[in-house]
Amino acid sequence: MTNTSPQTPVPPLLEIKDLAIGFGSGGYLPVKGLDFILRKGEVAGLVGESGSGKSLTAYGLMGLLPYGASFRRGQIIFKGSDILALPPRERRSLAGSSMGMIFQEPLTALNPVITVGEQVAEIFRIKLGHDRRQARESACALLSQVGLPNPRAAYSSYPHRFSGGMRQRVVIAMALALNPDLVIADEPTTALDPTIALQIIRLLADMTSQRGTGVLFITHNLRILHGLACRIFVMYAGLIMEETGERGMTDPVHPYTRGLVAALPPNPSQNEGKTLVPIPGQAPGPRDILPGCPFAPRCPEGEPRCSGSLPELLPVAGGGKVRCFKREANGAA
Repeated sequence: MTNTSPQTPVPPLLEIKDLAIGFGSGGYLPVKGLDFILRKGEVAGLVGESGSGKSLTAYGLMGLLPYGASFRRGQIIFKGSDILALPPRERRSLAGSSMGMIFQEPLTALNPVITVGEQVAEIFRIKLGHDRRQARESACALLSQVGLPNPRAAYSSYPHRFSGGMRQRVVIAMALALNPDLVIADEPTTALDPTIALQIIRLLADMTSQRGTGVLFITHNLRILHGLACRIFVMYAGLIMEETGERGMTDPVHPYTRGLVAALPPNPSQNEGKTLVPIPGQAPGPRDILPGCPFAPRCPEGEPRCSGSLPELLPVAGGGKVRCFKREANGAA
């Protein structure tokens, strides 16, 4: 007899609930209350202006908050467990094994006085207990997988002898060394020219699809996420303002997301005389306390109620979620 009962939904790989990160003991909250989920095998984008809290979120997920920063509230549920409730030793054990991170600037992420190969090999020695010979072979195999020519020569080279693209491949290799379930890529193409950036994106997409890894790709470049991200979280002043569905950035809903798309420089190969439309005003600072929507002072569609209370992040027709009173009225699901 055929079992026709519905399958049990697969739980999210990562679920963030009302996460707030602050400095000191006052109201300095660069991250004010994030809510989003990431599933296994999914690439999700996290975008927003500089200072919106993207990188601080990434470091918080990895347990690498800077001095003076702390979690004020919320949960980080990873593979079903709230990692903020774990003992420090267990929390640290996740970094580099179940969770990997690709840092924004590979030259500062690598130790300049230790060879590239040794930095990769120590992961296998420390985490898996390999001896030096085993660790070297594993490191060379991994350097080959990320596309470095002559990996054995690369093993004995120092970071300053590599190009930016080659260094970024090394950092990707270190992040993927132990087949992590989650990879956080913090603006990994910022310092690279467009050709190398495209290679890095393709490499990351191929390797994560083969391994079934969930990826949170943090960037301020919306074009990079086209064709890469399943969903995009748009962040502003420490909050998620919009979560796009499968439509991506082709049909933005929130006025802030629309402003980001309108401010995109034209593609040089497809320049049809597009005029940039800047978003007026300035983003609020992390110390600014606004009772309403943080985008209200800059919003072309703002109403008095927008400055008085903060709208919730709610589903909208067509997929995705948005934090906007007018969109709630015009099509909440």
